[in-house]
Amino acid sequence: MAALAFVVLTAVALLVGLVLHLVGASGAADAVWAVATLAALAPATWWVVDGLRRRQPSVDLIAVLALAGALATRELFAGAVIAVMLASGRALEARAAARANRTLAALVARTPTVAHVLTEGATTAYDDKPVADVHVGDRVLVRPGEVVPVDGHLESPSLLDESALTGEPVPVDRPAGDDVRSGAVAAGGAPLVLRATTTSADSTYAGIVRMAEQASAGSAPFVRMADRAAIWFVPLTLVLAGAAWLLSGDPVRAVAVLVVATPCPLLLAAPIAVVSGLSRT
Repeated sequence: MAALAFVVLTAVALLVGLVLHLVGASGAADAVWAVATLAALAPATWWVVDGLRRRQPSVDLIAVLALAGALATRELFAGAVIAVMLASGRALEARAAARANRTLAALVARTPTVAHVLTEGATTAYDDKPVADVHVGDRVLVRPGEVVPVDGHLESPSLLDESALTGEPVPVDRPAGDDVRSGAVAAGGAPLVLRATTTSADSTYAGIVRMAEQASAGSAPFVRMADRAAIWFVPLTLVLAGAAWLLSGDPVRAVAVLVVATPCPLLLAAPIAVVSGLSRT
């Protein structure tokens, strides 16, 4: 919600400033754009300080310098544009994070916690046990509509909904002796019986949940590469901006270089957006 409010504030300020500028109220337009620039400068400065504290360099430093430079040189329209761009990047990241968290929560929520372990030699009598207590070789009964708790071999033909594993929406007929993976749903009208070939911790679905958790906590390779590149990109940008100012004698030229380099913070949305995108396949 805060990220959305940030976008709305900066976007409205940018548009109101444009309208005021078009009707000839340049002073009022500059004041509105200055508000948008200041509104972005404060959180952007905190992002940079927090990143340095965690020893994670970021191109957000360029955005901070561009915003400060825009205020100092009164290039307030440029500052408002950067503010909108920063707000949009944070909003994209927040939205992708929320979607990824919902997806991960849904994965965890459908994880079976109880297994119906058949009594040795019985066909219908079973004991309800925690899934963690299922051992390799146990015969497990799965009632219609339930999620298969562990990987195993089917003891009879069964209809399975494997959409959570493969994305295929049409239930699949599996013959007796076929392998069935945890996470599939018994879609037939009768219970199925399987002989466990893994424990719950080593099952397919548990592996999927672990991968999703690791992906949510980590960064994509491209993003890690961008973070490493920031170590060189930021100093290079500062050198170019300083050279532009020195050669032209006009600080506005330095601000222009910083503004051109500022779109990189949009990469902030990439890590969790990748996870969110994978969850939809």
